[in-house]
Amino acid sequence: MKSKIFALILIVSLAAASCGHRSQKVQEDGTAAASASDTAKNSTPMDSTLAFDPASLPEEPIFEIHTTEGTITVLLYADTPLHRDNFVKLASRHFYDSVLFHRVIYNFMIQTGDPLTKDPANEAEFGSGGPGYTIPAEFSSAHTHKKGALAAARMGDTANPRKESSGSQFYIVHNPETCSHLDGEYTIFGETLDGFEVIDRIASLRTDSMDRPLKDARIISIIPVL
Repeated sequence: MKSKIFALILIVSLAAASCGHRSQKVQEDGTAAASASDTAKNSTPMDSTLAFDPASLPEEPIFEIHTTEGTITVLLYADTPLHRDNFVKLASRHFYDSVLFHRVIYNFMIQTGDPLTKDPANEAEFGSGGPGYTIPAEFSSAHTHKKGALAAARMGDTANPRKESSGSQFYIVHNPETCSHLDGEYTIFGETLDGFEVIDRIASLRTDSMDRPLKDARIISIIPVL
């Protein structure tokens, strides 16, 4: 199979890790290196109306990610509190409502979380949006890229030696075997409890040369299971 490098959120480094016959990374799309302040130009303001009260949630909250392809139920880890709290904040403020799964690679992962994908007029910039900040890495050997794992996308190592995470974009693992080389490189902050067939359905969508599904698959809302 022809070797290919998948840049998934700000393409800033082409030093991709090998994975079978394909070289795959989970990064932020873009055309140049960008710092956290640089990415603020593609930041999106958050809704001030809360969908739920973050303070009412347990230490390891469970969420239903309602998508146009079905519902994925996920649990967020207590030992990645920065990523957990950020996800909770964004979900509570409707940040993820209507965002696309803008990068889908069968047998690898499905990626979402870019607010620019809410508007088709932004198509040329899909994959470069976010809230305008990054999150410090929270690696744990206890968490691996198993099927359904939630992990934060990020810029490449050259521009991002601390491996800080995107402020909003994340991916869900489809195939753990092809993602295992990402362990310890990307922060895993949750796992899927139910809805694995939905992950399969989205991962199976036909895509174009940029790995964007030809059929839109969106997050409708993310709400806690109380």
